Amino acid sequence: MAAAPARSRLGPIVAIVLVVVLLVAGAGIWYLFFRPAGPAPVALGSVAPAGAPGGSPAAGSGGIAGTWSVDPSVGSFSDFSGSFVGYRVKETLASIGATEAVGRTPAVTGTVTVEGTTITAAQLKADLTGLRSDDDRRDGQLRHQALETGQFPTASFTLTAPVDLGSVPAEGATSDVTVTGDLTLHGVTKSVQVPLQARLQGGVVTIAGSLPITFADFSIVPPQSMMVLSVEDKGVMELQLQLTKP
Repeated sequence: MAAAPARSRLGPIVAIVLVVVLLVAGAGIWYLFFRPAGPAPVALGSVAPAGAPGGSPAAGSGGIAGTWSVDPSVGSFSDFSGSFVGYRVKETLASIGATEAVGRTPAVTGTVTVEGTTITAAQLKADLTGLRSDDDRRDGQLRHQALETGQFPTASFTLTAPVDLGSVPAEGATSDVTVTGDLTLHGVTKSVQVPLQARLQGGVVTIAGSLPITFADFSIVPPQSMMVLSVEDKGVMELQLQLTKP
């Protein structure tokens, strides 16, 4: 008869545990279906035509020839209308399921040089310590895992072959080009070909493109944590640049 009070105390405890489990599971289901949608894949068509501050002429002095620089004053990082470099990776999270992680940094610098109608040089650099996603915990882990930005803080691209545009692009028209160059990521340099779209509008050249990345090619090990059940062994590097010239 003495065991009865113990069982009576056990019942409420079990009920509380069940309620907590249901709440956690319910929160996971709610997040899965109602979480805010991440930014769409980068595409020139989704970027509003930009105009250079101060109403610069369509191509500045000397047409498109000259040196164009990444201009942080054009657009905004808050709505992704400015310059940025980032990643897009599929992952599976505990209690949530499959999702897509997207991180971007506006800390991009560099120049593109055009002689006549040929791109003869390009040097671009991104500070990966500025990568931001929808989860600060993910961003913090990148310092020590995967990209290991604490050890490899920058990514860079250097053009290695000239690109003949054929003619001066019309104002507002979209041009498709593929650039060949050396991409340095996670301390590893590989030759890559990046398909890009470019548009000249109001004194600004807007460039957008993406490149599939296999992590092993750059000695990147997918991150691990208790919350992350799996991460694909590949992802997508995205970029959008707003360039102007004097």
